[in-house]
Amino acid sequence: MKKHSPDTVQYALETTRVLYEPDHRIDTFGTTRFEFQLISEPMDTVGAVRLRTGEVEANKPMILRPDGYQEIEAEGFGEDAGKLFDWLEEKGAMPRILRYGFQFKRGQVKEELVHEPLEEVRGRLLEVAKKEGRPMQAVLEGVDDAWEICLLRFAMEMIEKSQGINLFDFKRRGLL
Repeated sequence: MKKHSPDTVQYALETTRVLYEPDHRIDTFGTTRFEFQLISEPMDTVGAVRLRTGEVEANKPMILRPDGYQEIEAEGFGEDAGKLFDWLEEKGAMPRILRYGFQFKRGQVKEELVHEPLEEVRGRLLEVAKKEGRPMQAVLEGVDDAWEICLLRFAMEMIEKSQGINLFDFKRRGLL
């Protein structure tokens, strides 16, 4: 991932939209893989949409770590990933479970340029996602040159939505 200015990172964080959210949340005691489709408009090509497809993996949350290991690892995302986590910390939006450690992995991403209006591509992807009903599928809209920041923003939202379930599971098993 290339290095972005703080303004670019901020813009990507604020404009990322989850158009279709997975039914499932991050598993408390196992690895979770979300499939994603991320659409964006390239700045250098008029009338086109870049469609990226791939997977993002969230490893199980861990609650017991020594103090020196409370950071978040973002394998395959580059330096700007840390800016997202700093931004969330500043906003007071860092999920509690993350304070104990979490790791993301991004798999291989396929990219294609579609020469259609954004609205048509968005509508078609949403229609297919609803029809297929895959429980781990996400459709996102974001910023083309900072698309990995958009993907990390989605992952952080999934963590926030999974936190209650994860905490309940830990408590139920007597781990908290």
